[in-house]
Amino acid sequence: MTGKSPQECLGMEDIRAEIDRRDRQIIALLGERAGYVHAAAAFKTSEDGVRAPERFRTMLETRREWAEQEGLDADMVEKLYRDLVEHFIQREMAAFKGS
Repeated sequence: MTGKSPQECLGMEDIRAEIDRRDRQIIALLGERAGYVHAAAAFKTSEDGVRAPERFRTMLETRREWAEQEGLDADMVEKLYRDLVEHFIQREMAAFKGS
């Protein structure tokens, strides 16, 4: 599922189709990531293990570095990952408290 490069797009229809293609790939990858998060929950034995504040901090730093390497706004990428991970932490905490 390669598609066209931005330079190969002949108009907005092509651009929108390629953005949709990339978004579909991103969502599929988020689904895979969610599977790993779910699998990790089985290994966590405490609320602190679920929250893992040090891991969260270093993960965000790494994502910022990766964003900068790709020429992206590191603040935007950090917010995206902060929101994503907080969502999964809340779900894990609810599951952990329910068990």
